[in-house]
Amino acid sequence: MFKGRWRTAGRALVRVVVVWAVSTLTMLALAGILPDFQLQGADDSLTRTAITAALGAGAFGLLSALVWPLLVRALLLVPALVLGLLVFFLNGSLLLVALKLTPDGGGTANPENAIVVAAVMSAVASATSTALAVRDDNAYRRRLSRLAERRRRRSGEDSARRGYTASPGTLFLQLDGVGHQVLLDAVADGHMPTVAGWLGERPTHRLTPWRTDWSSQTGASQLGILHGSNHDVPAFRWYEKESGRIMVSNRPASAAELQRRAVEHTRDGGLLTLDGASRGNLFSGGADQLALVLSMAARRGRATRSRAGYFAYFTDPANAVRTAVSFVAEVGREVGQSTRARIRGDRPRVGRGGLYPFIRAFATVVERDVVVAAVIGDMLAGRAAVYADLVAYDEVAHHSGPHSRDATRVLERLDRSIALLAKVADHAPRSYRLVLLSDHGQSPGETFLGVYGLTLRDLVRAGCGLPVPRRAVRTKSGAEARDAARDAVRIALHRPVEGDEGDDGDDDGKRTARGSDPIVLASGNLGLISFPDVPERMSREQIDERHPALLRTLANHPGVGFLLVRSEANGSVVLGPAGAEIPVAKLDDTGLLATMGPGAAEAVRRTDTFPHVADIMVNSMYDPATGRVHAFEEQIGSHGGLGGEQSNAFLLSPLTLPAPVPGDGDLVGAEQVHAVLKRWLYDGLGPQVPLGQTPASARVPHDMVPQEEPEPSPEGT
Repeated sequence: MFKGRWRTAGRALVRVVVVWAVSTLTMLALAGILPDFQLQGADDSLTRTAITAALGAGAFGLLSALVWPLLVRALLLVPALVLGLLVFFLNGSLLLVALKLTPDGGGTANPENAIVVAAVMSAVASATSTALAVRDDNAYRRRLSRLAERRRRRSGEDSARRGYTASPGTLFLQLDGVGHQVLLDAVADGHMPTVAGWLGERPTHRLTPWRTDWSSQTGASQLGILHGSNHDVPAFRWYEKESGRIMVSNRPASAAELQRRAVEHTRDGGLLTLDGASRGNLFSGGADQLALVLSMAARRGRATRSRAGYFAYFTDPANAVRTAVSFVAEVGREVGQSTRARIRGDRPRVGRGGLYPFIRAFATVVERDVVVAAVIGDMLAGRAAVYADLVAYDEVAHHSGPHSRDATRVLERLDRSIALLAKVADHAPRSYRLVLLSDHGQSPGETFLGVYGLTLRDLVRAGCGLPVPRRAVRTKSGAEARDAARDAVRIALHRPVEGDEGDDGDDDGKRTARGSDPIVLASGNLGLISFPDVPERMSREQIDERHPALLRTLANHPGVGFLLVRSEANGSVVLGPAGAEIPVAKLDDTGLLATMGPGAAEAVRRTDTFPHVADIMVNSMYDPATGRVHAFEEQIGSHGGLGGEQSNAFLLSPLTLPAPVPGDGDLVGAEQVHAVLKRWLYDGLGPQVPLGQTPASARVPHDMVPQEEPEPSPEGT
């Protein structure tokens, strides 16, 4: 035993010496390259210069190990993007201090060079240390396990979890927005070799498609998967009449309220209540270990703060430097790709300027790196269940298209992250079952505005006899379709749209009362129209009495597939072009919903029962020949409604787990996926903790839900 400890200590000492030597040589090389970075005076010998470099490198290494974690903890409240920039300046400051600690202050550097030298040395030292550790797998595992164990003790986790390490743990890795067909294509084309290996000639995993609810978006799907219920989540954003607020799934206050409602509805804390970790998700799933969890972002306290996950990652300055460099590279990549798309005249295309390059870089680099690092820590700490969301593909596909080269490159990088996690599982203190899944897919297509020259809000206002902005009929794109849409509006209204020649702006006295203008919200290719001055869900008869042309205008528009409204005579009905009308009670997957895919009728029927369904639900058209829809937002890859690949997600599970569904049955809805995942955890770990014993993070009391942020514009993202 003592011999083994001495051998381990000797290897650790060798690694320290080698990293120190490489850092010294790096500092000497940089002193020769950078004119304002010096390690010697005019009369110093080469030996003295080398000693100064060695002492400076050693001091910098010690300061990075001892002082850096304290600096990052002190700056934990700083926004992530700002912290990424401060990393360079703080690292450079540590180098300046290290140089001052050398004998006679022999090293000098101006602040600019100090930043460069510190960044290069951190990256080189990290690369050298990693290369040495890879050669000794046991040492690598022990080192990371000790780090994870120290973090676990500091967080106050119950040590009783050790008793579960004999049973396998489960990692659920969500690839946000990756549809079933997209995954198949990426595997077939060699873009995801790790996943291809799992599904190869000797498969270790099975691929199961699953069908989303009508609201095919992360808010509804992930709430259902993690908490077992997405009841009353009709879309990504919707208006609630009794409170007068707009719920938006990716806002902290809304996410917290949705989680509270789901826990109240199911009387269960969530999928991850037993020794679980939630990373990069909208909801906690009942986990105690949280990082970048939106529903907990507004809560007070270090343990539940969304940005707390950054501390563990940025504690290592090499991580910060590597991520910052990758962030800058990703911004440049997006600028180059969008420029080439404009030059080539690619269609469809949406604007990708402003802050979008930085938003994309954050999703594809910072969020990915922090989440993957957190998951690695969870696995090395031996946690029983981990659920993590990687949003990179979804963000890029919205703006570049789900089948674009840009999105494919993101899939390649995600596959490398999957491979890394699979290798880390070999060093974990317990075996892990790796499950990949998605929350929805994406359907391609030109935007509604790009094709028809007006937004859904413009169309609704026209149908209500309200003024329509001039731009709605002056857009140059989609002229033929735009003219058809304008004709449909004019036929329904028997009047010109504002902005046409001869329109004098007179609305024939049909102005609505103050506050009665419709609220129009977009969730991909699903639109929601609500009348805020009517407290209950309006009926078809009420809408026709107030706005006789509105329903006819919407139903006959070529960009609209169908409408859902409540009828006093026949219950709820689905309306389509040319006066088509089907009671929801008699709805099936033929007729108006024939192109929307299997299960569309049941999905519509379920949504119709939600208390907060909109007065009018609008699903865009879907062309089965091309697979295209028309998003009511500025997205050429969209999801949120029915039609095409957006409704087809996947579940990739090890063959050691039971099949998700027996025989040839279908897996339908996020709530069924939750039941499958929970059964797998139950089989491996025993019963989950009941609601009365769930950790505090699983329950979001109503009086702790923060006030909603200012309402977004009706058609904002």
